Amino acid sequence: MRRAHGILGCCLALLLLPQLLPAARGSPHRLRRQPRPPGSRSGGLAATDAACKNRPLDLVFIVDSSRSVRPEEFEKVKIFLSKMIDTLDVGERTTRVAVMNYASTVKIEFPLRTYFDKASMKEAVSHIEPLSAGTMTGLAIQTAMDEVFTEEMGTRPATFYIPKVVIVVTDGRPQDQVQDVAEKARTAGIEIYAIGVDRADMQSLRIMASEPLDKHVFYVETYGVIEKLTSQFRDTFCAVDTCAPGRHDCDQICMRNNGSYVCDCYEGYTLNSDKKTCSPMDMCAPGRHDCAQVCLNNDGSYSCDCYEGYTLNADKKTCSAVDMCEPGRHDCEQVCVRDDLSYTCDCYQGYTLNPDKKTCSRAITSSLVTTEESCKCEAIAALQDSITSHLEALSTKLDEVSEKLEAYQGREQVV
Repeated sequence: MRRAHGILGCCLALLLLPQLLPAARGSPHRLRRQPRPPGSRSGGLAATDAACKNRPLDLVFIVDSSRSVRPEEFEKVKIFLSKMIDTLDVGERTTRVAVMNYASTVKIEFPLRTYFDKASMKEAVSHIEPLSAGTMTGLAIQTAMDEVFTEEMGTRPATFYIPKVVIVVTDGRPQDQVQDVAEKARTAGIEIYAIGVDRADMQSLRIMASEPLDKHVFYVETYGVIEKLTSQFRDTFCAVDTCAPGRHDCDQICMRNNGSYVCDCYEGYTLNSDKKTCSPMDMCAPGRHDCAQVCLNNDGSYSCDCYEGYTLNADKKTCSAVDMCEPGRHDCEQVCVRDDLSYTCDCYQGYTLNPDKKTCSRAITSSLVTTEESCKCEAIAALQDSITSHLEALSTKLDEVSEKLEAYQGREQVV
């Protein structure tokens, strides 16, 4: 008899299992029983997963473990988390997962940077313990923003365009301020899904969830059927890779954008008006380069050069005047004379510059004497003759005086 009652109870439970039905906008999804397709098995997620690969996410589960959640119910939540992990394309370059546990306090069970394989994540989930008292949902969302969605904790940079997603699971009414915190999170680009169980306050779920509410708010009557939501989230997170080869017509870079894509260009290129193709930028346009004299476009980049007579400095930007008289830079035979940015040639003393303005020849001394020079020579010669004549006359007189003096001295000796 007891066994018959047990069988009857199981049948009634199956009839009452909720299954997700489309709801009006602003209303939560409710779970109701759905017949299993012929030939399907309880582990049939693999077939669906093969046909659908979820887009990369930075996904954070925020799980309520307040006193109202009985231990056996919390175990159901952990089963739900494990089944959700099974549906995700988990990996360092695909979907990263973090789990937070909250009641009156918040505990980060593991951040986005910790595990990149399903087995390690599910093992960590199996060891999560409930925190008991309190339901501080606002504090949990704020902690996710401050301590989990950071690059240090594993969140990808904004330039990667990886969606940031939160899934909150709760069965009660928040005991703190949720509306402002949730609005701040949504403004920061975090998409929030809210799952209410049993006695959950539906108004609070709507306040915290992202729009449209009929796609982000879910309700189940018991924790016993929460795992059935995995199929709904699997379909929600399923996305075609719009940037896969053959799916886009971007010339250079394809960037996923909320189920679609936008095109971009490599550095040094600019997107054309068709929003698909790219053209090299004029990198030598004023303000785009820092060349001191000459800018040369070079396939999306540029290089600097200098005017004639200048040479490029080691910084590859500025220029200095060339020493045109430096060995090897000129073709003067003897003397190089700098002339601003050019040069002229000259010759040593006794040489004269040839008509080619480069080479030199020894100078020829002229034997011709001008009339003026001739006159000067005659005057000098006459002066020399006059002096010579006077010197000769003076010498004769000296001789005469000398003879007379000798004769006088001779007479004195006789006397």
